[in-house]
Amino acid sequence: MRILMVCLGNICRSPMADGWLRHKNKKYGLSLEIDSAGTANYHVGEKPDHRMRRLSLEYGVSIDELRARQFSVSDFDHYDIIFAMDKSNQQNILRMARNEDDKQKVKLFLNELRPNEDLEVPDPYYGTDANFREVIELLDEATESFLINNQLITKQ
Repeated sequence: MRILMVCLGNICRSPMADGWLRHKNKKYGLSLEIDSAGTANYHVGEKPDHRMRRLSLEYGVSIDELRARQFSVSDFDHYDIIFAMDKSNQQNILRMARNEDDKQKVKLFLNELRPNEDLEVPDPYYGTDANFREVIELLDEATESFLINNQLITKQ
């Protein structure tokens, strides 16, 4: 299974979701392919936000090796599931979809944690360390739910 996490700039939410899923992929001995991207090109080639990198290490997850990239139409061909962190980015991705098959791949990530509620991962970029921690913990829960929902692991 190939999974892509998407937010706006690909420096906060999507790399953290990517990092958590990579961490659990290794922890549980799975063979998922995971990546992240942004719908905007503001930070292409940059490391994730320094606050997200620093605080993620407190949770035992390193995202230092990740680099921001922009979402492209070819991502529809490569990934089985494309998770948007919020509705605005979901709409940006859906506007690029070429057909119904592309559209079916695009989902709001927090629906894995709270099905059909269409909740958004808050953007911590202009917030405090507490906001970043809140997002990190939310993404930890959501990645765990994704693995359970898809029967890749059993509930711990």
